[in-house]
Amino acid sequence: MLEVRNLTVHYNGAIALNNVNIKVEEGEFVGVVGPNGSGKTTLLRAISGVLTEVEPGKKERPTLSGTIMFNGKRIDKLKPWQITKMGVIHCPERRRPFAEMTVLENLMMGAYLRKDKKGIERDLEWVYELFPVLKERTDQMSRTLSGGEQQMLAIARALMSKPKLLLIDEPSLGLAPILKKKVFDCIMEVWRSGVTILLVEQDVAITLAAAQRIYILAHGRIVAEGTKEELMKDRDLREIYLGL
Repeated sequence: MLEVRNLTVHYNGAIALNNVNIKVEEGEFVGVVGPNGSGKTTLLRAISGVLTEVEPGKKERPTLSGTIMFNGKRIDKLKPWQITKMGVIHCPERRRPFAEMTVLENLMMGAYLRKDKKGIERDLEWVYELFPVLKERTDQMSRTLSGGEQQMLAIARALMSKPKLLLIDEPSLGLAPILKKKVFDCIMEVWRSGVTILLVEQDVAITLAAAQRIYILAHGRIVAEGTKEELMKDRDLREIYLGL
């Protein structure tokens, strides 16, 4: 479904990603782990197309080389909304709800590009089943939600876009262990429903438990790839990169 080939990203001359290659098959749950600054968020931003958009207050945009293919079509030259319309949906780091909108308004923003009214209604009921607390908070301003509730809202909003491939960036960031488990239980339920997932995370243990395959990203390079069992066999990988 997704193939990233020789992806290199420069920020003002500094290399953020260096010749990165990853693949995600349809129906897979793939994780990318690595320390802060390893390039995990940059990877997802490159795939979803937002990396090369000009950010407020910044004069220069990063440069990108390599190719990104989704379902056999090249997407690295497309605008973010075009990539979204193809079914590649990005659930960003630090939740980022529309603060002055209600929970329901945030969810409907996720469905902005859709025209299937009945399908939208079905998916709204589905995300309310996945995250019952959001149904309880449906008319509440999203900025007043707790960190865990905002993370649930971010995932639910992404699901309202009807993703074929869901990119999730650091969903456990800042969450207490009990909320972290709850969020990951919901992510697993989303995957079991048929949505392909590419997750980036700092929490190695929870990623190893959830993902079918894992890439280890360090200093902008992929240093290893495999299943949990394969990675755990290598003592150096365990100690140096996984901290286990």
